[in-house]
Amino acid sequence: MSDSTYKAGFVSIIGRPNVGKSTLLNRILGEKIVAVSDKPQTTRNVIRGILSDETSQIVFVDTPGIHTARTRINRAMVDAAMTVVTGIDLMLLVVDATQKIEEAFIKDICGKSGAPIYLVLNKIDQVTPKEKLFTVIEGYTRLYDFPEIIPISAQSGSNIERLVDLVREHLPEGEALFPDDILTDLPEKFIVAELIREKVFRLTNREVPYGTAVVVEAFAERENGLVAINATIMVERDSHKGIIIGKKGVMLKKIGEQARRDIERLLGTKVYLELFVQVQERWTERTAMLRELGYE
Repeated sequence: MSDSTYKAGFVSIIGRPNVGKSTLLNRILGEKIVAVSDKPQTTRNVIRGILSDETSQIVFVDTPGIHTARTRINRAMVDAAMTVVTGIDLMLLVVDATQKIEEAFIKDICGKSGAPIYLVLNKIDQVTPKEKLFTVIEGYTRLYDFPEIIPISAQSGSNIERLVDLVREHLPEGEALFPDDILTDLPEKFIVAELIREKVFRLTNREVPYGTAVVVEAFAERENGLVAINATIMVERDSHKGIIIGKKGVMLKKIGEQARRDIERLLGTKVYLELFVQVQERWTERTAMLRELGYE
C-alpha cells in the first residue's frame, strides 16, 4: 500500500468520570496502560495510547473525567481534560448509556470542540430492556447532529472494532506521528505508578484513594532480567497510611501482589516490587507538589 493512503491523527476521549473512558482505551490497545476502577476520577492525567497498523496510526488521548472541581488537584484534572477539546482530528464523547442524558453538559462540550464529534454510548450491556437503547439514541440525536453514534461495551468489547473502523475512516492522510511499535509515549515508570495506584483505588475504602499518589523511586533491570522497582504510595493522613498498610501489612502486601502481576504482564519479565507508604499532609492542595507529580 502506498504511503499516500496512510492515515494518522489525534482522537480525544472525553466524558464524565466513571463512564468507561480508560476501560475503552485499554480495550482498544489490548493492553492496560491506564488505571481503571469503579470509583470516579481514577484517571488524573492526559494519557496517549497509540494504535498502529499497516494502514493507519490512531493516537487516542484519554483524559480525566470532567466534573465540578472543588480542590486544586481536581481543577488541574479538569483543566487537563479541556486542553484536548481543540487541536484534534476527532473527538469521542463517551457517555454512560444507563444514565440520564445531561443536556447542558453535552451542549457545552459540543460547543467548545473544533473537531467532529462521535458519540460513544458505553455500557450498552447494562441497558434493560434492550429496546430502551433506541430511546437513548433518539434523545442524544435531538441534542446535537453527531456524524456517528456508536453503541459499545468497553467491558465486554462489543462493537469496539466497529468504533475503531469508523475512527480510522475519518483520519486525514499523513505519515505516522510516533514509532509504530509503541503503545504510548509515556515512560514505563509512569505506567507502573498508574498500575499501583489502580490497586489502591480497587482495594481500599472510598475516601482513601483520592488523597493518594504513587511515585516510582527506583526502576532497574538486573543482569538476570528481573526488574527491581521501589515505589512510594503517598497519602494525606496517618489514618490513610494505616488503611493502606493494613493489619500486619496485609493490605499493602495485597496491593503489591496484584500490581506486580500487572507490571510483569506489561514488561514481559519477572518483577521485584517493594512498596512504601509516606504521609504528605494536604499534598493535593500544594502547588509545588502537584507540579512535581505532573498534575500542573
